[in-house]
Amino acid sequence: MSAHVLFRNARLLDPASDLDARGDLIIEDGRIAALGPKLSGGDAEIIDCGGACLAPGLVDMRVELREPGAEHQESMISGGLAAVAGGVTTMVMLPNTEPAIDDIALVEFVARRSRDVGLARIRTYAAATKGLRGRELTEMGMLAAAGALAFTDAGTAIADAVVMRRALSYARTFDLLLMQHPEEPSLAAGGAMTEGEVATRLGLAGITPAAEIIMVERDLRLVEVTGGRLHIAHVSTEAAIDAIRHAKARGLPVTCDTAPHYFALNETAVGDYRTFAKVSPPLRSEWDRRAVVAGLKDATIDAIASDHAPHDQESKRLPFASAASGIIGLETLLPLTLELYHNGHLSLLQALRAVTQRPADILRLPAGRLAIDAAADLVLFDLERPWRVDVDTFRSKSKNAPYDGRPVQGRVLRTLVAGRSVFTGEG
Repeated sequence: MSAHVLFRNARLLDPASDLDARGDLIIEDGRIAALGPKLSGGDAEIIDCGGACLAPGLVDMRVELREPGAEHQESMISGGLAAVAGGVTTMVMLPNTEPAIDDIALVEFVARRSRDVGLARIRTYAAATKGLRGRELTEMGMLAAAGALAFTDAGTAIADAVVMRRALSYARTFDLLLMQHPEEPSLAAGGAMTEGEVATRLGLAGITPAAEIIMVERDLRLVEVTGGRLHIAHVSTEAAIDAIRHAKARGLPVTCDTAPHYFALNETAVGDYRTFAKVSPPLRSEWDRRAVVAGLKDATIDAIASDHAPHDQESKRLPFASAASGIIGLETLLPLTLELYHNGHLSLLQALRAVTQRPADILRLPAGRLAIDAAADLVLFDLERPWRVDVDTFRSKSKNAPYDGRPVQGRVLRTLVAGRSVFTGEG
């Protein structure tokens, strides 16, 4: 694609400015040069969008990539291909690689590999504690200076309250963000799915939903004590969402996200021991699922992240209690988020805001907007096009998703990063 492109006859969608209008958009040298009705592109290459939606590329703030250490499950190349096929132009990877991303050299490695791969932009979190062991804090200031966006021990909660208090205090000194997995580990130990009737019927050890609210309440108290900024990942229970709602009303510096499986599925998806539906936190009751939708509706939940967690067959085709937790989600993030619009729960701009502007704002990234001089990281998609999820066609190396065969609406037609077309789907 040339450096000068005119997208004509698009439905321009920008959640940051509440723009939803027919119009054109011009890209010059990788940036948005103009947008509005009936633009003249001069000698620009013209792409007729045929009324399709043109929006900021998705910012996926919670992705597991297995490089370095387990590239057979997902590499930055395969993850990048999956991302752009799903309209994701920026993804932020968790530090639970092998070795864990807890020093400057590894943060710089991610930046270098992102440039070399040249697909979606890949940024990274750094570990909050060395080796993700929950004991000794990492050098957050230096890691942030090297490019780490925030600090987390990924899918492991910082269990020790003193360590968490120190982490929040240290992070506040540098105005950094701490992200926490909301699960009290001793209450979750040995559990396989959420506690309740379904777990009892299947004979599986349950994880009490109280494990989530106990950790969230503790950390909110520590935020009050320290003033540190806290982001709570993948909230899944009504109680936790209510606690965060009240904390925000009190003005605490707290944000949170959820993942599509917490509003698109409930505990019944486990069915007959389907390990592809085993996630952490576990899928919850229908009541909790509806509470997640309500939390998105009133913006208590700020963002939606894919929670992309690739696992190979050997990790998933095991007895349920022994199988790894996690599902892939880069290629289903957009259509599952659009279900909230198609089902009448959110407006189209509300749904898109949760996967563009809000995650970018939380992480202070210059992304997620259609604005003059912004990077031309864009997704063109057909809002109404129906299709069925076919995991076998996914670009991810791993296929662990419980959505196979699910009918969805909303198909990515083209993805651009810095004005370059990095994915072109069916016309």
